[in-house]
Amino acid sequence: MFDVSMTMSFHSLNCPSYLVGGRNKHRTQFKIHSFNRGFAVKASILLPTDDNGNFPESKSFKTPTSSRITDSVLSHANTVGIIGGVSAISTMRFLKKLVGWSLKDGEETLPFIFCNDPVLNRELSSHERGSFPFLSLKNVHTHLDHTPIVENLRRKRSFLERAGARCIVMPCHISHSWHSDISEGCSVPFLHVGECVAKELKEANLKPIAAGSNVRIGVLATDATLKADFYREKLQNLGFEVVLPDKATMEHTVIPAIEALNRKDMEGAKNLFKIALQVLLVRAVNTVILASDEMRALLPPNDPLHKKCIDPMDALARSTIKWAQSAEKV
Repeated sequence: MFDVSMTMSFHSLNCPSYLVGGRNKHRTQFKIHSFNRGFAVKASILLPTDDNGNFPESKSFKTPTSSRITDSVLSHANTVGIIGGVSAISTMRFLKKLVGWSLKDGEETLPFIFCNDPVLNRELSSHERGSFPFLSLKNVHTHLDHTPIVENLRRKRSFLERAGARCIVMPCHISHSWHSDISEGCSVPFLHVGECVAKELKEANLKPIAAGSNVRIGVLATDATLKADFYREKLQNLGFEVVLPDKATMEHTVIPAIEALNRKDMEGAKNLFKIALQVLLVRAVNTVILASDEMRALLPPNDPLHKKCIDPMDALARSTIKWAQSAEKV
């Protein structure tokens, strides 16, 4: 069980929310409550910011407890900064893993600062939906300018750096489409989910299923993530052969599965999704990277196909914990 003290819920106002977690015995404690489709966290500090996610000009301000605090919210050498993505719920699932797994073997919870901005949530969602014109009311998102998204993400990165983060992660597939732009000039390590999952697969020493070929890794994702191509790039850099859904699979299974999800036809979406998975598996792939939270939710843990798939956010969480444990010992 996690230690508890107070509660915070993420609201829908057009301003960012920041969740701060400490790590020593005097730290602000928090608890993650599980629900059917996510969980809520109650936490210690909500940092007031302007519309751009910046601190007030005063550089210091009073918290509800009247204590003084500056830009450097946490000063630990292993503080992790987390930038929320398309969904606060999916980001919180990542946070739950980060907290739960870091508590194993008697370790203390690693210190973190989590930033969630509803405006950014909508911008990222619009970009993802724009890759499927049938999900846009008037196809107005088909050619979105992603510059505002990148600028928003860079502001979040800058905020987390100033707040004391010594490593930054983005538990969001779509956000990694612009990882190089967002991380440019960053003063701290900025982990890449594609590199994390590729490194874990390399360390697993997988053997090719088909004779005379390299180890094959399948990638199943939304069109926007596949077009960004970063998973294929990171995997190929480490010698893997990457298998992506072909045009027919996208048109007849993946896209219809997304359409079914949009109609709340969960059974239809699940059946189509499983067909898409099987098409990849018959091409002698060792495992399939599910780079979509929505798709992953369609696969029950007890389904045999579940064992054939991996969640890249698990690799990102494990890599983050390894970094934090290493940084703490320095």
